[in-house]
Amino acid sequence: METVDEESATMVELSAHGPSGDQLLRTLRAWLGHNDAFRGQTELRRRPIAEGDMGGGLDVLVVALGSGGAATLLVQAVSTWLNQRRSDVTVTIRATDGREVSISVTRASDPLAVMREAERLVPLQPHE
Repeated sequence: METVDEESATMVELSAHGPSGDQLLRTLRAWLGHNDAFRGQTELRRRPIAEGDMGGGLDVLVVALGSGGAATLLVQAVSTWLNQRRSDVTVTIRATDGREVSISVTRASDPLAVMREAERLVPLQPHE
């Protein structure tokens, strides 16, 4: 698989909140890694260690989106991942220009519909 050129890619950050937030990001990254479009295009980033912490927690999962519908593939992959969660999860998708949307899924019966609505409100691809 060819690696996306970060200079020409659209970078988005995903954060997940729920039981075991760090583990949610790890499983989401693993899930995305099963898709050829995202293999090698994700990076877990840690937040700085705060005073009194034993170590820095995971903050975001950064995804490099190439052209050719990668944003749509990301929405579909996250929707499928959400559908497999057994607990309530909030996923925030943030574009580098500051646009973001948070989706709280409480064992949603149709998380794909939730993600379609999120994509409609905050398109991930920059306007040309």
